[in-house]
Amino acid sequence: MNKTSTSQSSSDENGHPRSSRRKGAGRASRLKERQNKSPAKSVWPGVSGGQFKPLSDVDMSKIHQGALNVLANVGIADHTEELRQLVLPKGCTLNKYGRLCFPESLMEDLIAGARKDYMVYARGERAGKDDIHCDGTKVHFSTTGSAVTTFEAATKTYRPSTIQDVYDFTRLTDTLEHVHMCGDTVIATELTDDFEHDMNIVYSLTAGTEKPLCLSFRSRDFINPAIKLFDYALGGEGRFMKKPFCIFGGCPIVSPLRFGRENLEVLIEASRLGLTSDIAVAPQSGATAPAPLAGILTQVIAETLACLAVVNLINPGCAMTFAAWPFITDLRTGSFSGGSGEQALLAAAAVQMGNFYNLPNSVGAAMTDSKIPDAQAGLEKGISLTLAALAGCNRVCEAAGMMGSLMGCSFESLYMDNEMLGMILRAVRGIEVNDETLSLDVIKSAAIDPGHFLGNPQTLQFMESEYLYPTLMDRAPTDAWEKDGSRDTLERSRHAVGDIMRSHFPNYLGSRVDQIVRSQFPIKISRDDMSSNQKRWN
Repeated sequence: MNKTSTSQSSSDENGHPRSSRRKGAGRASRLKERQNKSPAKSVWPGVSGGQFKPLSDVDMSKIHQGALNVLANVGIADHTEELRQLVLPKGCTLNKYGRLCFPESLMEDLIAGARKDYMVYARGERAGKDDIHCDGTKVHFSTTGSAVTTFEAATKTYRPSTIQDVYDFTRLTDTLEHVHMCGDTVIATELTDDFEHDMNIVYSLTAGTEKPLCLSFRSRDFINPAIKLFDYALGGEGRFMKKPFCIFGGCPIVSPLRFGRENLEVLIEASRLGLTSDIAVAPQSGATAPAPLAGILTQVIAETLACLAVVNLINPGCAMTFAAWPFITDLRTGSFSGGSGEQALLAAAAVQMGNFYNLPNSVGAAMTDSKIPDAQAGLEKGISLTLAALAGCNRVCEAAGMMGSLMGCSFESLYMDNEMLGMILRAVRGIEVNDETLSLDVIKSAAIDPGHFLGNPQTLQFMESEYLYPTLMDRAPTDAWEKDGSRDTLERSRHAVGDIMRSHFPNYLGSRVDQIVRSQFPIKISRDDMSSNQKRWN
């Protein structure tokens, strides 16, 4: 709507605002018009960030050069014979300490040739509209974490997480608008066999949501069986490789500057197959990396670039998430401090370095040190999520539900965090300034008569597209809040989560495919536990 049409539609033939005439009829007409229209959106997946830049161009250049120096002269230890055979003929060297080194000229070429984007597809009814394109500074939020415990809100205690929790966290995530990708928030501690564990994780995520997925494997040998299960989900052999809806990997670097064998092998195998590797490189300041923030940035960038080099020396142009995840240590105790202000700043700087290379990137955020979804959790999560999103992170991971420095996950926090993620996306989206939104004619019309904007057509027009309305956060008057039982956010979240968990039992595999999968894989979660027969939430 242009300025002229806005003015005309809000005034009668005498220049009086139409909103001052027949208020009841006008309101009914506007409500009917609103109901007949497709709902507008104030936020959406892939809103562009990049507004927050804690590092100057000079800073980024220094960190880049420092990282190249580390790779060329210090190198990475604990390389395998398989890796040496793959990369030494292509320009890597061994220094006098036997460490694998990457010459600066080689690294510059590999960075220049690295893939600058990738897609993770959604399935079923979500296909197309919920696909994730990791590119530029587009922002998406993802659950991940692999925590070992689950928070019980009723008793405010933690218990070992189970495969039932994996499915339950997934189906809850399936309902949350602002969580765009689903990962393994917890592990199944009761499943001690590695293959059994990983296949049950794959099954629970694939059955519980059609959103794009991310997860880690404990062995390279599990990749092809997982692809087989994914093909079943898509309805035919070879379909996953054409439109992969899951990215996976692990932590191929053990800081400082060493390879971790099992996850390195997963990285190698995924690269050979042409799959997107979703790594995480997570040194801790003052423990497995230098204490100065610039020092830990230099090391983590070097370690992440080493992984990028491995991928591109094996399969040039194969996609990889530039996942530099520097962590902060509370140097008084040696404990990881996921909720610190330094953590939020450092994560945003790591994202900025990923954008410096123009590579698809991720970082961990919302890693609160609080043990319950309280004010501390909200403060710590809000700061870290906002800075990561404003820095332009393609995939902000650990984005919802995680508690206790990543040791646990909470259903109530997952639900609460979803609402915060929407608010953050709205802040990242920013303010559109143009002739229509400046509203000069609307201001003139409303100021003269009736002296407010409540009935103005422009108000209705922008009601949904400009504003995001919470469903959990309380905006009621104090007397209404008291009448409702004076419930806090955690109590309201418990109630909302319970409603979802008693009614939403997806199995997107379908009964026929589910039966086939169960006949070929050691699936431990029962059909009853994926239905209203489940006792836990009743």
